[in-house]
Amino acid sequence: MSSPVVALTVAGTDSGGAAGVTADMITFAALGAHGACAVTAVTAQDTVGVHHVVHLTADDVRAQVDAVLKDLPVAVVKTGMLGTEEVAGVVTDLPPGLPLVVDPVLVATSGAELGDAAVVAAYRDHVLARATVVTPNLDEALRLTGAGPADPPEDVARALHAFGPAVVLTGGDPDAPTCRDVVVDGRGAVRTIEHAAVATTNDHGTGCTFAAALAVHLARGADLIDAATAAHAFVAAALRTSTDWRLGRGRGPVAHTFAQPTQNPSTPEA
Repeated sequence: MSSPVVALTVAGTDSGGAAGVTADMITFAALGAHGACAVTAVTAQDTVGVHHVVHLTADDVRAQVDAVLKDLPVAVVKTGMLGTEEVAGVVTDLPPGLPLVVDPVLVATSGAELGDAAVVAAYRDHVLARATVVTPNLDEALRLTGAGPADPPEDVARALHAFGPAVVLTGGDPDAPTCRDVVVDGRGAVRTIEHAAVATTNDHGTGCTFAAALAVHLARGADLIDAATAAHAFVAAALRTSTDWRLGRGRGPVAHTFAQPTQNPSTPEA
């Protein structure tokens, strides 16, 4: 049996187990990848909110990243909560050519702010230029670009692409039957992906889970559209599993308790 693809997450913890490093590592494993991690911050967090945050220093994060890269054949890096501009600098120093999927975590599902103006500036000035693809929701994209809520999502996605990366702008109205995502590939071509919405409030961790799944599929050689489509299918299955859960007092966790096929969506296994 061949060795699994290795994916590295650089993100914060979620003590409630729904998002951050936990979501990334479980998603990597569910899709047949070996997960490694570099923790950027430790949060006291549950479904109601983020109650306390301890930021690790850039040296702490760099030591973790260096240890992994010197020992394991990392095929892709996925980032979540960076927390400080200094830690953002660690991400921009990743080896050239190593694919980087950036989930720009700025606000938690509960509404807690996880990235201040200095972090937003670091994304704009440095991180996005290094990223292979960025996967914001609309609120994050508006904050990164300075666009307004009335601007068409296609224009917002193009504005993000102007910083350098491909874009998967995730969107969805929980009251609508479908979700519509805007994808801008590396050449600037714009496409939309529509997929069925899942009516549930158990969605804490969906952004992390989507970006982690996207990272694995890209590492296996899928193109952006195929990888995004497969990642959405994974998240939809997770949401359907957790739809009727009763966990926590706030927005409940998305499920990570189900098996998924591990093949590359662009090259199915025999």
